[in-house]
Amino acid sequence: MKHELHSFADGDALAEALAAAIAGRLAEACNARGQAVLAVSGGTTPARFFKALSHKKLPWDRITVTLVDERFVPPSSDRSNQKLVTGTLLQNEAAKAKFAGLYNDAPDAEEGAKIAAEAIARLGQPFDAVILGMGGDGHTASFFPGGDRLIDAISPEQPALVLPMHAGGAGEPRLTLTLPVIVKARFVALHIEGAAKKAVLEEALGDGETADMPIRAVLRHEPIALEIFWAP
Repeated sequence: MKHELHSFADGDALAEALAAAIAGRLAEACNARGQAVLAVSGGTTPARFFKALSHKKLPWDRITVTLVDERFVPPSSDRSNQKLVTGTLLQNEAAKAKFAGLYNDAPDAEEGAKIAAEAIARLGQPFDAVILGMGGDGHTASFFPGGDRLIDAISPEQPALVLPMHAGGAGEPRLTLTLPVIVKARFVALHIEGAAKKAVLEEALGDGETADMPIRAVLRHEPIALEIFWAP
């Protein structure tokens, strides 16, 4: 996979540039196909980006936002990615967007993944844009080192759209899009901030087992280009 690195002076500049890039992709998709689908990640890093994107003037009523992964917790939980997205991105201009979450009231993550996969299937493929994050352990989405379904989730031949994931570093059980759903997107961006994350990225770009740093499953995938957005 080819990687293009965009570096910015600070997180605010990065947030605005990434928001502008994604807004352009969504507008292009709506013009070309009448609708657009954006998949975003949770965590602490994307909040400024979400707020910047929420102010972009787009045909939001024709745009669906979904999640790259989700903790198997209800949207009322402070750990919920859905809560983060609805409170920061689906505001202002973007309040008109549709939202397709991964969490559902299934009895466990295994059943929840099946229901979530049905919701993702209804959105159609490929997505127009996917925004990934990365943890200090080299995970992305819910592809955690040591995850019980990691090898399944990062298989390029995986037919399932969503899988459950249990891992020591994950906390709660997770639901995650699988690698094929992510890398088939028309645009894939990796959003990271800080010197520590840059060092993790540099390590991931080197030699080593994919399972040790699962972000490598995306970095090493061919042929789709990945754009990396980074600020100190």
